[in-house]
Amino acid sequence: MPAKVFDRELKKGSAELLILSLLQHSPRHGYEINKLIETRSAGVLRFNVASFYPLLYRLEGRGLIEGRWVEKAGQRRRRYYRLTTSGKKMLKEQRSIWAEFVNAIHQITEAEHA
Repeated sequence: MPAKVFDRELKKGSAELLILSLLQHSPRHGYEINKLIETRSAGVLRFNVASFYPLLYRLEGRGLIEGRWVEKAGQRRRRYYRLTTSGKKMLKEQRSIWAEFVNAIHQITEAEHA
């Protein structure tokens, strides 16, 4: 599998975890979520708008997040998303799965240096 395809698949698989994690403590709008992912990953993870917003809509359709439109004076209307009860449960499950995955990778890659 070419590196670019692998990178794209890995990013796709982690996108849900990233979004749910960023919504764990406070509601955020899509642009803010996308920018936080880019900023906190030092630019390593970037999602284009054409794939990012459909992902938010799919998460909402699955009942993991809930969006509502908010209008603030002098600003355009934005859709703020929050984690639902189902989303919190899914976040916990995904964190556990990713922790196991990262640990397994670590065990394999570090075994050669032991």
